[in-house]
Amino acid sequence: MPPEPPSLTERQQARRRRILHTTAQLAGRGGFDAVQMREVAESSQVALGTLYRYFPSKVHLLVATMQDQLDHLHTTLKKKPPTAESPGARVAEALMRAFRALQREPHLADAMVRALTFADRSVSPEVDQVSHRTTAIILDAMREPDPTPAQLSAVRVIEHTWHSALVTWLSGRASIAQVKIDLETACKLLDQPPQ
Repeated sequence: MPPEPPSLTERQQARRRRILHTTAQLAGRGGFDAVQMREVAESSQVALGTLYRYFPSKVHLLVATMQDQLDHLHTTLKKKPPTAESPGARVAEALMRAFRALQREPHLADAMVRALTFADRSVSPEVDQVSHRTTAIILDAMREPDPTPAQLSAVRVIEHTWHSALVTWLSGRASIAQVKIDLETACKLLDQPPQ
């Protein structure tokens, strides 16, 4: 897991982790609407003003929770990396493992994806961090330390497909089987010969 932001003291880092853990628990129980800033503050044992200094809104808080969840997933994938033969198949394997993890916590997944969807420009840095973490997961699965521009373009298409697949699955418009097919199809872009 990447280190906490360097500007935070050890005590502040612990407080931030506690807030994110509480948020994940509340969202896991009741989704987006269950995450109320006052309850997060009380359950995390921080003042409401302190919570707002860390996270200016519920959307900021839930997007940061998604960053945290992706960090945990990335750590897990590094311990047990995908084993498929081709880069595309490894990425599909990694993303399906991520999908299955989210499937185990559908309310949390829904809350985080809704926050990403609702995010305005004020949340751009946090949304960018979610994208960077997703890119890192994909690049690690590819085992490509120096991707070409074409590969990076394919990675962006895969990220968009993954996000869209999450949205359609959470809204009941796609089955897990369809999500798997769509992700595998997009990931095949990584197996194309260089142009």
